[in-house]
Amino acid sequence: MDIHLVLFVTSAKRVGSRSEMLMKTVYSSFRPVMGDHIDDPGFDPNFHNGYEVVKVAINYEEEACYVSLSPLAIEVEDIPVEQYIDKLLANGWEIVKNERYSS
Repeated sequence: MDIHLVLFVTSAKRVGSRSEMLMKTVYSSFRPVMGDHIDDPGFDPNFHNGYEVVKVAINYEEEACYVSLSPLAIEVEDIPVEQYIDKLLANGWEIVKNERYSS
């Protein structure tokens, strides 16, 4: 099943800084559940201390699972949000345009 990990990155410390919704799709024979902590090479401990699964939506027609992630600690920001987003992009995450998921 395709697992679509979705996260929203913004700065809690710098008003007016860049914010993006990002997605990474992986294939897995199991799916995460609420409360799981997700690890990824794009995550940087200088920006937060991990992501937790806060919502799981399954689309059986698409054989896909959409997983919303929330940062465990947003007060950790030792690098600029722009640098963190660049690291995510370099590790397979993609910026999502909001219109793609509007109902």
